[in-house]
Amino acid sequence: MAIFGRIADILKANINDMIDKAEDPVKMVKQLIIEMEQQVDEATQALGQAMGSQKVAAKELADAEAKVADWNDKAKLALRNGNEELARKALDVKVGLDAQVVQLRASYDNITDQVNKLKDQVQTLRVKLDEARARQNVLAARAKMAEASQSAAKSVNSTSIDSAFAKLDRLEAKIIEQESVAEAYTDVSIGEIDAETAFADMAHNAAIDSELDRLKAELGL
Repeated sequence: MAIFGRIADILKANINDMIDKAEDPVKMVKQLIIEMEQQVDEATQALGQAMGSQKVAAKELADAEAKVADWNDKAKLALRNGNEELARKALDVKVGLDAQVVQLRASYDNITDQVNKLKDQVQTLRVKLDEARARQNVLAARAKMAEASQSAAKSVNSTSIDSAFAKLDRLEAKIIEQESVAEAYTDVSIGEIDAETAFADMAHNAAIDSELDRLKAELGL
């Protein structure tokens, strides 16, 4: 059945390899889970059909075995009543049914074997599906983190960032230049003030000397 091949393909699939090749890992994981869910549904339906066939085969086998037992009992009854000819006829039917039972049992065993294999495959696929569902959120979170990290790395390495820092460097140099000019003006201003103060002190001292000379003259000293 084709369903077995598709199940095998899913079971052999390496989720990590599929994600590595996908442009959008999150969408790829979702799509993978959808496909696996479809495979589970199809496999479950196939299993149901196989189990239905198994029940039919089991009933046919049980009916044939019951007929064999019935004709065997009829042969015994005929012999107890001394009718060997009738017993032979009953056994003739029984022998024919014995061959039928052998065929029906072989068919039932073959169907049962297929049912058991399909049960194992369906169970395995369900386990893989549960695993994929459990990992879905983790993988999605990792994909988002990787995308954010990549975006941050691109921003750090961006030429616009370098350009911005270059502008900051030029601005800082300009401010330093302006500060130097302002400091120079301040030094010049302070020098002028110091000179004016010196001249003022000289004039003040001269006035004091003049007054002292005046007083000495008045006192005749």
